[in-house]
Amino acid sequence: MLKQRVITAVILLSLFLLALFLLPTLGWAALVMILVMQGSLEWAHLSKLSKKSVHAYLWLTLAVMLGIVFLDTQYPGQLESLHMLIYGMSALLWLILVPLWLIAHWQVRQPLLMMPIGWMLLIPTGVAMMDLRMQNPWWLLGVMGLVWMADIAAYFSGRKFGKHKLAPNISPGKTWEGVFGALLGVTVYVLLIVCTNDLFTNYAALSGMLLASWGWVGLAVIGDLFESAIKRQAGVKDSGALLPGHGGLLDRIDALTSTLPLAALGILLQRVA
Repeated sequence: MLKQRVITAVILLSLFLLALFLLPTLGWAALVMILVMQGSLEWAHLSKLSKKSVHAYLWLTLAVMLGIVFLDTQYPGQLESLHMLIYGMSALLWLILVPLWLIAHWQVRQPLLMMPIGWMLLIPTGVAMMDLRMQNPWWLLGVMGLVWMADIAAYFSGRKFGKHKLAPNISPGKTWEGVFGALLGVTVYVLLIVCTNDLFTNYAALSGMLLASWGWVGLAVIGDLFESAIKRQAGVKDSGALLPGHGGLLDRIDALTSTLPLAALGILLQRVA
């Protein structure tokens, strides 16, 4: 299983890097829309939508994404308020709604109520992937790399040292040792970035990056736990079978949905301040 996961991850990373640095803007937007649509399809199945509702949900999702891309193309750099609203919905979801959801162990059985949650989950993620890449592809890769480092470090430290369960009623496999491993992993990641950019003497930047990276680990854990809770509610192990050894697309981007939009929001706020 581990070998299969590694092979799939290497192939996906190679294709992602090629797309990130070589695709034109509209090509990247098309790729992002495909990812959002696949995620929406998996979310629809987890939400137990009827076949008719799935089709309606996907068409509505596509219409929203096409509308955002069209407006961004027609009015480049002039839609900060729209993007602020999109990222604000994501902040509402991840900083308030999801923590309450996990603490209260909510079970949402009404499929139609799950539809807007899916939009709040996936549309801001897609917009963030386009915004961050437009600002600088390295920014997008840097944030995603931090999440990947946290995931890898948590996986191996959890397997090696994991004894204390993080949320046994939601995801029995996750441990506090895995979380601490993730914190250590992103600390090393940030120090490597600082070293390569000669920022060691800038103590304010270094401390700010470390604090932000630790906060991002917390957001990644929340995203991971939320998807686990939704899968448990749906009675499935994986969100799909798209990626050999990894499950569905949502299984791979769960932590990104809770981190990319807030990273994009932070950059947008700095830009308009």
